[in-house]
Parts: sequence; C-alpha cells; structure tokens
Amino acid sequence: MTTSYTTSDIDRRRFLQTGAAAGLAVGFGGLDPTLAQSRAETLLVVQELGPNSLDMQGVGSNQTVNGLSWNCYDRLLSYAHKTLADGTLSYDRAVLAPELAEKWEVAADGMSCTFFLRKDATFHDGTPVTARDVKWSFDRAVKVGGFPTFQMSAGSLEKPEQFVVVDDHTFRIDYIRKDKMLLFNVAVVVPFIINSELARKNATESDPWAMQWLKVNEAGGGAFKIESWKAGSETIFVRFDNWKSGPLPTLKKIIARDVPSPGTRRAMLERGDADFSTGFPPRDFEQLIKEGKLKVSGVPIPNALWYIALNTSKPPFDNPKLRQAIAYAMPYEQIQNNAFFGRAVPMYGGTAAVEKAVWPQAFPYVTDLDKAKALMKEAGLDTLETTLSLDVGTATVGEPTALLIQENLAKIGIKAAVEKIPGANWRTTLNKKELPMVLNRFSGWLDYPEYYFYWNFHGNNSIFNISAYKSKEMDALIDKARFTTDPAEYETAVKAFVALCIKDVPVVPLNQPIHDVALQKNVSGYEFWFHREPDYRRFVKG
Repeated sequence: MTTSYTTSDIDRRRFLQTGAAAGLAVGFGGLDPTLAQSRAETLLVVQELGPNSLDMQGVGSNQTVNGLSWNCYDRLLSYAHKTLADGTLSYDRAVLAPELAEKWEVAADGMSCTFFLRKDATFHDGTPVTARDVKWSFDRAVKVGGFPTFQMSAGSLEKPEQFVVVDDHTFRIDYIRKDKMLLFNVAVVVPFIINSELARKNATESDPWAMQWLKVNEAGGGAFKIESWKAGSETIFVRFDNWKSGPLPTLKKIIARDVPSPGTRRAMLERGDADFSTGFPPRDFEQLIKEGKLKVSGVPIPNALWYIALNTSKPPFDNPKLRQAIAYAMPYEQIQNNAFFGRAVPMYGGTAAVEKAVWPQAFPYVTDLDKAKALMKEAGLDTLETTLSLDVGTATVGEPTALLIQENLAKIGIKAAVEKIPGANWRTTLNKKELPMVLNRFSGWLDYPEYYFYWNFHGNNSIFNISAYKSKEMDALIDKARFTTDPAEYETAVKAFVALCIKDVPVVPLNQPIHDVALQKNVSGYEFWFHREPDYRRFVKG
C-alpha cells in the first residue's frame, strides 16, 4: 500500500482540536507559532460529498474522485493557464502544457506523437516513472470499459497497439486516424499515470487491472498523496515534496471534510472554520456576493447544459411535434429567476437561424403556451400522463425546476408526475433508456461542439445519449466535424448539426450552469478546470 503517514496521529489530533476550539482561520495570536505556521500551510475544505473510491476509472466512481485523481496522479500533458475577465484563473482550452512529459513531438505525417518523460520523476513510493508505466496506464484506460474507455475513444485512443515504449523515458502514440482532439484528450482526467509495478503486484487473474486494489489504494506520483481516507467522512492529502512535474505547491496539507448540509458548510466558512467550499444553493451564492465577506468565483461551465431530455425511441415522445410542444411549454424565465437566481446563462430565445459554429448556444424557443397547445394537437394529443425524472443529488436546483415545469406542462394538458431517483441509481437508470422525460445536466470536458454532440446525440454512443436519439444525418455531420481539416467544412457541419438538434429537439436546453465556489479572502490561486474540482497545486494562503 502506498499511503504515507508523515505526521503522527498525536500531532494531527492536536492540530484539529486546537483549530476547532480557536476557529481555524482566526485567533492564532496566542497559540504556538508552529501551529499558526501549520495553519498557513493547510487548506481546510468542506464538501458535500467526498470520494467513494481512489480510482476514477472504477465503476461508479463519483465526481469528487476526479479531483483526487487530478491532484494525486500526473498525466503526460496538462493545459496552460489564463486569467478570465473577472480575475479568476482558468485552464486554457486551446493550449497544452507539459506535465510528466517535458516535451512532445508530432510526426511530420501527423500520424504519431512522441513524448519525452522527465527523467527525475518518481512515484510516491520512490519508484522511478518510466514509459512502461505510461503504456500500462494507457492500456488500462482503453481496456477497462465503461466511461474511461469511451472517453479515450473520443480522442481516437482505442487499442493498446497504439501505445509504444521507445525506451525508459520515451513513449509514443500511433494514431489510428488524424483527430484534433487526441492530444487534448491526453490532458483530461482519465489517462493518469499509475505505478504499474505496484499495481501489477496487487492484480489477480480475474482482476488484471487491479481495479479492486486501486479502489482503496493510491499509486500515483502527483503533487499530493493520500495520508488518510475515510469514505463519507474525511480525506487528507499531503504534499509530495519530490514532485517534479511542476512548481512545488505552497500548501503542505489539504483536509477535505464531508459536510452534507450546505447551511452547515456556509456557516463554517462565515465563521472562518473552513477555507473553501462549493455546492451551495444559487440563492446562497447570490447572498454571499452581496455580503462581500467571502470571495465568490463563478465561471460558466464550458460545453455544459441543464436540459430536459425526451425519449425519442418510445411513444409518444418519438413524435417531434410533441417534443417541440414541450420546448414551447418550458417556464424558462421562472426557472432562471426562481430556481437558479440568475446563477446560470439562459439558453432560450435565440435566433431562428444558426449563425455561429459554437456550443452551447440559445435555442429559439420561448415560453408560448398557445403555440405549445397547437403543436400538441398536431401531434394528435389533447392530454398526456407521463413522468419527469430527476437525480435526488441535484435537488437543490433540480426540484424547484421540475415543479415549475410540472406546473406549466399541466397548462397544456400534460400531467407529469415528478420522480426522484437516488443518485446511486441515477446513471444505471438513465442507461436503460426507459425514462420518458429527464431533467439532467451534462458537461463535456473538451470544449468542442462536436465533442458534446458525439456524447449526447451520436447513434453509436450508448452512455450519455439518454434521449436514445438516432439520426444518420446527425451522425454524419458529427463525424464530419470531428475529422475534417477544412475550417469551412467544419463550420458548415457544426451549424448544420445544431440546426438539426433545434428541429428534432431530443433535448430542451434550459441554461448553461455556472460553477460557483466560495473561499476566504486570504486564499488565492483557485483555478477553474473543466472537471470542476479544486486543483490544490496552485492554492496559496496569505
């Protein structure tokens, strides 16, 4: 097991007890100076839900595991940084940066890329990182199945034969086809580099990728390592002082506690008992901004939507007229104001013609109940009884949104019972493609329109296409946009598949979510990432 314990349990208890008694962000004037220094080098995070695994490639791993992987494992590449208009630090979707690979070279024919690894990089147990570890890790990602393998395929990373060990510190990817998303996909969360020697020692014949062992053990070489993990309670990260893939973090320790109640988390921040949190109701963020006691950073999530998915494979929602009627029945402004309190970007009331090759963009639908009723009649329906399903884990905004939709649908003759599905069952239930109407949120890690459409509307994709939408025309347009090298052809294809989505309405976009976080004013270095988890490597406490 690679878990390291660098401080004694006595020191840890002393620190936590003293911090709790004093208020962890204040009151250190009369304390031992070493404790004050410890506090300056420690970030206390309070989160709704902690990781349910230490392996984000494992079946059923939750959102928080992405952040654990990001901080505890390296990838070959990362993204460069940029500063947004409001001063928030963000990743730059268009610029790649070195991480474990200090440089990389694409072949002249554009059909392979060679990566040159840092020769001084080690894993947390001191084992040198080699190209054999990289190959094993990439082989694992394309072989474990499920989301990780689909994610790799989105960048044409599909089979182990593509991944070649040239020598100990040189690794090559051979391309199946030219794909502009391939290298950007190397820099997302999935292809993280595992200590393969350690993992193989704990693999079995029935579990060759050590799925069971890596679920409860960390085997990385990232900037932080796991000191302790108590599922449902607390995760403690400590800095890996021998990290070579970037500037050594300022913080030495991260204590991330699971506090389900948003009210309790907010109170802890306001008292100074915590440094960082997210996941509050939009109304809370609106109030925190007005009060000005804490810093709030809010970034529209690229390639993301809240939407209503309509099951196009089953009657009656296989009728596009009914789907259009639903689009005109949505109470868009009420949802924006009363469920999201303005903390989202509206995705309704756009132009009828698709003028830009971008996504997301506002659909032309607006609330028009008369038009919705007329389209219902064109669909051959006067009344309808159905269900509208949502994930209990999104109830903070999901439930008021669903109730507002339920009320408006009743006005056009649709009686929709709101069905709440436990978060643990949500993805499994969606994959059955049996729910007639679903309130859902999806965000694509790679900020390309064709990437979002590949996941959600391509007939060959069974994971996130919860509308069960199939259209040969749509598939051809998505494929054209993914692989063409002609900018004009690309723009034409994107505009065409967005227009087709507007006409066929497999989903009704509601808004583009904003990812809000709250932090103490003496904390800086927060960076927004596509995976929406905190990157502890750049945090600084003043």
